[in-house]
Amino acid sequence: MGPAGDYRGTVRPFVNFNPKSDAEFLNKAMKGIGTDEDAVLMLLTARSNGQRQEIKEAYKKSYKKDLVSHLKSELDGLFESLIVALMTPPILYDASLLNKALKGAGTNDEVLIEVLASRSPERLKEVIKTYKKEFGGKLEKDIMSDTSGHYEKLLLVLLQGSREEGVNEGKIEKDAKDLFEAGASKVGTDEEVFISILGKRSHEHLRLVFAAYKKLAGTDIEESIKSETTGNLENLMVAIVKCVRSVPAYFAVSLYGSMRRAGTDDGTLIRVMVSRSEVDMLDIREVFCQTYKVSLYNTIQEDTKGDYGKALLYLCGGNDRARDF
Repeated sequence: MGPAGDYRGTVRPFVNFNPKSDAEFLNKAMKGIGTDEDAVLMLLTARSNGQRQEIKEAYKKSYKKDLVSHLKSELDGLFESLIVALMTPPILYDASLLNKALKGAGTNDEVLIEVLASRSPERLKEVIKTYKKEFGGKLEKDIMSDTSGHYEKLLLVLLQGSREEGVNEGKIEKDAKDLFEAGASKVGTDEEVFISILGKRSHEHLRLVFAAYKKLAGTDIEESIKSETTGNLENLMVAIVKCVRSVPAYFAVSLYGSMRRAGTDDGTLIRVMVSRSEVDMLDIREVFCQTYKVSLYNTIQEDTKGDYGKALLYLCGGNDRARDF
């Protein structure tokens, strides 16, 4: 993160932060009959994740109780899930998402794809360490026992975080040609070529490759992937391409899909709002508004209710007008 002007999250560290008085405030809000949910959500959504961890420490010191356990016992439903997610350190949050995705009945491929396609190689290295520390297993091994084929191979390439740095001018045309020859121009697909290029080149380099590919094939790389592959492999490749083009745009589409359908996909909604609130929520809001001509804020408002909805609106951080973009 560069100077303050470059910060694209909606949740910022609270300026006159005092973890001890925040812990006292939360304890009061949970005392007696019923919990003041409003007070809890207003305080926690106005603190950065780092500050929430300090509040947790202060709470333990003052009340000899684990704050998250106390919150869990006082709250329920989606609001509880959201607050617990907000109280989890970001790297541990990613590791927990992956653990749940792999350890439940069946595999939650949507979560696997989202995390591995959108997080940076450096971030994934940290996630691997935390996963081992918290869950005792190797993330790579767990992925291998839950997935197979080219899909497994590409997930592992992403997990290894071995993307090259910068742009290799000499390889742009060649990569585009290799992708074209591995897919659109032949019968059958050479998935290995796609895995190697999509999984190992830098994002800057891939953006130039995709432009060259379009010139060569007369169609976007996504279209070719969709006509050449199916299932999880297709979904993963398309997610990588979308994240290469724009991570905020990728999440704007996810958020829109999580709400504008029969029933709300609260798992996705919570995941994206929590994990992007200190990263690029301002950019996601902007793309959302440009793409769908409606603000993320209003969409959340129409789709959610109660304290859960209110907390999501705080994380969203403000309303945009479609005409501003």
